Amino acid sequence: MGNLLRLARILRVGLRFGLHEFVPGLAANPLLGLLGGGAGEARAARLRQALETLGPIFVKFGQVLSTRRDLLPADIAEELAKLQDRVPPFPSAGAVAEIERALGRRLEEAFASFEREPEASASVAQVHLATLPGGTEVAVKVLRPGVERQIARDVLLLEAAAGLLGRLWAEGRRLKPRAVVAEFARHLDDELDLMREASNASLLARNFQGSPLLAVPAVHWDYCSQRVMVMERMRGVPVSQVAQLRAAGVDIPALARAGVEIFFTQVFRDGFFHADMHPGNILVSTEEATRGRYIALDFGIMGTLTEVDKNYLAQNFLAFFNRDYRRVAQAHLEAGWAPPGTREDEFEAAIRAVCEPIFARPLKEISFGRLLVRLFQTSRRFRIEIQPQLVMLQKTLLNIEGLGRELDPDLDLWQTAKPYLERWMSEQVGVRALLRTIRREAPYWAQTLPALPRLAHRLLAEDRVGALQRALEALAREQARRNDLVSALLLVTLALLAAAAALAL
Repeated sequence: MGNLLRLARILRVGLRFGLHEFVPGLAANPLLGLLGGGAGEARAARLRQALETLGPIFVKFGQVLSTRRDLLPADIAEELAKLQDRVPPFPSAGAVAEIERALGRRLEEAFASFEREPEASASVAQVHLATLPGGTEVAVKVLRPGVERQIARDVLLLEAAAGLLGRLWAEGRRLKPRAVVAEFARHLDDELDLMREASNASLLARNFQGSPLLAVPAVHWDYCSQRVMVMERMRGVPVSQVAQLRAAGVDIPALARAGVEIFFTQVFRDGFFHADMHPGNILVSTEEATRGRYIALDFGIMGTLTEVDKNYLAQNFLAFFNRDYRRVAQAHLEAGWAPPGTREDEFEAAIRAVCEPIFARPLKEISFGRLLVRLFQTSRRFRIEIQPQLVMLQKTLLNIEGLGRELDPDLDLWQTAKPYLERWMSEQVGVRALLRTIRREAPYWAQTLPALPRLAHRLLAEDRVGALQRALEALAREQARRNDLVSALLLVTLALLAAAAALAL
């Protein structure tokens, strides 16, 4: 019942703001025109107001859309950009009450000064500027009152919609809508815990310590809680203000290239990346000593990748940049994402047909939105499974493209990223990677190897391993019947060593 009421509210808000005109076939419906509102207001403003009315999840959707100026009419893109940091704030009295409750003391005792007018307001929280008793300038982030309940209701609606999609649409199982919603909900839960966000900021700062490319605000842990986060105040110009950055002497093409390097460093070196990189969350320093350095803000949504994910992605990216579409097809098959029986040559040809037209073109002539649509159609044809853990990375890639398009439409994305990936791959599969693995595993083997003979003797002496011994003997007899005694002895020896090592755990 709750989901039906929420769905009814979405429909009511859509009619109230006259959003039916965005739906093909409904725009000219006279009945909906009479029921709808928003007469006299621009369609873009009505869309933004509807998303703000519907709540945080819908605001985030608008934030993602605002970065895709190649896919949206200019008026809508400009209006949705206001959602990045100009969401209507909640009353300052509510923010003060939340901060005092979190800190357990009055505002005047915690801060030497506090600006009650928010500096920025977003879908989940808003930020106030303040000064600590020692004179340190800080930014105070506080969650919106009741935001957890509102997001929980929206997530329930998304889960219900995902279940319905899986049952009613033939493609539903392959797209894993429930898993995708669960992944999105997990990241939203993380964003509602500001202590987790503070730890994300701390890790990202450590990863880029001393880097000339990216600065991350320091966290003041004594002032942080689940609903309040206090961090170093950062000064800079929003990355979307290109004219202002150029006037301040920032090298815009170099800034675009640095953005690509930061992204690939986060993904492939660290497996930990900022997954909410819309322009409202990124500043650029214009100070003399750090001019052109990116400043990251808002660490509520961070993506993580396993070593398996990183290697898979690196192989695909590098093969893609080298136009080695056969390797792209093989990587999908080896990862098990393509179903058994998929013809490698057909899959390769389909990928080539999608990707080949975009090479040797500057970013301004490439639409990754349309490219993703064609890739999606190809994956549907070959029944490729959607990987929920990569949803946040896909979203971040779209944000990066939007930023790159605004900064330097002539950026050669392929030539900028390819050397970095080649260097990273050589570190992963070369001699240096082997030496790193040996150093990492050396302490374990230093303890285990001297004990292997004793452990093997103990294992064989215990009656409880009789079944294992009989199985090994049967294996040896089978190999002997094949006139391969050497292989039998080798298998038995390896099995004993493995069993002894397992006993040591």
